[in-house]
Amino acid sequence: MNKPLILVVEDDPAVARLISTTLETRNYQYHRVQNGAGALLEAASARPDVILLDLGLPDMDGLDILRQLRSWSTLPVVVVSARSHERDKVAALDLG
Repeated sequence: MNKPLILVVEDDPAVARLISTTLETRNYQYHRVQNGAGALLEAASARPDVILLDLGLPDMDGLDILRQLRSWSTLPVVVVSARSHERDKVAALDLG
């Protein structure tokens, strides 16, 4: 049985390593990108089964990525972020 392909969108090297190590330990397939442009490109080309998305990226806000993604995909997205503002969480949930 094939494991799902996971797109990890995270710019912090330590957090990205932690997520990658966890996925590797469980033999998941994954692609890792460090910015929003890469996330949108990989989402369209690699067709992952799920995206783990950090909201604080260097080139664009994760909510903008989610907004663009939702214009053409219903791909499941799990937001992984250190943001603590309730409005960010509500905005991410509203975007799907």
